[in-house]
Amino acid sequence: MSKAGTKGVSRAERERQIIDIAVEEFGTRGYDGVSVVAVARRAGISKPLIYSYFGSKDGLYLACVHHAGGALTDAVAAARTRSGSPGHALDTLSAIFTVTETSRYAWSLLYDPALPPAGELRDAVNSYRERLAEMGAAGATGLLVHAGHEDPLDHALLNHVWQYAVTAVMRWWLDHPEQDAEQMAARCARLLSALAPSDPRSYHGPRSWSWACRC
Repeated sequence: MSKAGTKGVSRAERERQIIDIAVEEFGTRGYDGVSVVAVARRAGISKPLIYSYFGSKDGLYLACVHHAGGALTDAVAAARTRSGSPGHALDTLSAIFTVTETSRYAWSLLYDPALPPAGELRDAVNSYRERLAEMGAAGATGLLVHAGHEDPLDHALLNHVWQYAVTAVMRWWLDHPEQDAEQMAARCARLLSALAPSDPRSYHGPRSWSWACRC
């Protein structure tokens, strides 16, 4: 069990330790299932100390959202060096795996169905989800345009598939904690390679759907 400690640790470091614990708690149990008392107990500190740092449970959750969301969006943005090519999908997944390897529940935190439907927390989560979705849509569009496909409905469908596929991959990873980021990237590379033909531009019939998984 992680301990944040209370002596000989700077406030910034202690806050980071508390956030790391809280991300796992919220990501595992959902917003409704976590109490400040439980986070404080795991961190080995007092509940009032958490309140003095974050103000409330919502303040703690918000700090976790900014920590996880900022890291994920920055990593995905940095992975766009191969935009418009099939390698962009693997770059994106690898970036997500690398960021979340030490915080497996960061993705779950942003997609918590128990979160209140409106308010500051929902707005913060939505801002990161929208940015991730926009980058995913741009990647899907770039790949299709590069392959000569201009139909906007194709673009919308591929983006839809991509969004759900990433979430499915992340959920699978949570069920297989023995897999590290490098192993996950290699596994996804094998799957994408098996699904895609060597020259997607030469495929225009019903079977050409498979290369779209490399968005």
